[in-house]
Amino acid sequence: MPDTTIHNANELEALAQRLGLLPFFACGIPNFSVEDFTPSRFWFVDGVDGPWEWRMEVACRGAVAYGKLFNKKAGLVSREWYPDLANYRRDGYDFDARYEDGLASYKEKCIVDVLLRDGPTLSKDLKKAAGFGGDGMKGFDTAITRLQMQTYVTVHSFEYSKDKHGKPYGWGVARFAVSEDVLGEESTRSAYSRSPEESKARLMTHLRTLCPHAPEAELEKLIR
Repeated sequence: MPDTTIHNANELEALAQRLGLLPFFACGIPNFSVEDFTPSRFWFVDGVDGPWEWRMEVACRGAVAYGKLFNKKAGLVSREWYPDLANYRRDGYDFDARYEDGLASYKEKCIVDVLLRDGPTLSKDLKKAAGFGGDGMKGFDTAITRLQMQTYVTVHSFEYSKDKHGKPYGWGVARFAVSEDVLGEESTRSAYSRSPEESKARLMTHLRTLCPHAPEAELEKLIR
């Protein structure tokens, strides 16, 4: 595990590239998250950009994938390792086949259909276009999280809401896209020539190298 700290978006992106898989929040593997690598003076300090701002910049660049990728919580995965994660988690299924076999919900299909039709879409617009909210369906957050965990959808970028004077405010609104629209179809599916179990074995070997003292169960839990 690297003995390092990060202080800006460039260092965050470099660390994600170096490690390949990087949870945002502390997890069952000690000292293996953005939270662990970032000094406390950068967390939620007025006037100081920190990990919440850095992740937005990194996500917009598209050099690494950002989304809810680890135990339904946020994290980053490099382009080198995202294909194996996708191959393992998709388990041989493109989304249409997963839905046809009853392994994806109608709510998830509605979201994917909008993203395939309209391209990258702000979460608030995606929610409405897919039929959620108001008198429509419930459970948008659960569905979009499942799609990110399954690697069919990822964050494309973030945009701030603006007040009537055009001044940005808030935490930034995520724009989602199918993963192929962010990382490229060839890159996202480049591990399809391997079996899902081969991709899992590659991921586990990589994590054991990074975290030799971590419990095997925690390593497997991270990529599950």
